[in-house]
Amino acid sequence: MKLQSAYIYFVDGSTAASASIDDVKAKFTRYVDMTTKTGKQLGWTYADAAFPYTLEERPDGKDAWFLLKGKDPNMYKAIVVGVGSKNENGSEKHYIQVSLPESATHGDKNKANEYCRYLARDYKAELHLFNNRIQYFQPRKP
Repeated sequence: MKLQSAYIYFVDGSTAASASIDDVKAKFTRYVDMTTKTGKQLGWTYADAAFPYTLEERPDGKDAWFLLKGKDPNMYKAIVVGVGSKNENGSEKHYIQVSLPESATHGDKNKANEYCRYLARDYKAELHLFNNRIQYFQPRKP
């Protein structure tokens, strides 16, 4: 299976040094709550359009990853979200990985980019997008 992945790296200046899978789930819950409140102010169900997924945990991915499964399979299939770390230059670098399976639609990729930016902005982290471009959300010195 060929996955496309985007990474959110925790760097100096990030609000956290690492994140657990429960932390990331809490961020998605907060995102749904925010979009629900926005929808109430606008008078429509914005949360359904902003987050057209159900969060599913699989036994084989416990404490490592979870699946965002699309509510409408014609428009959205799935996004896989996981956490991990790697050794780089003698230090451990923690990250959140957002992956798209081969069956993912363009809608999935657009939503994955949106969620990556939300998480990176919230954690003040460094975002490596699917197209290998990098966005910096951490405070940087001039």
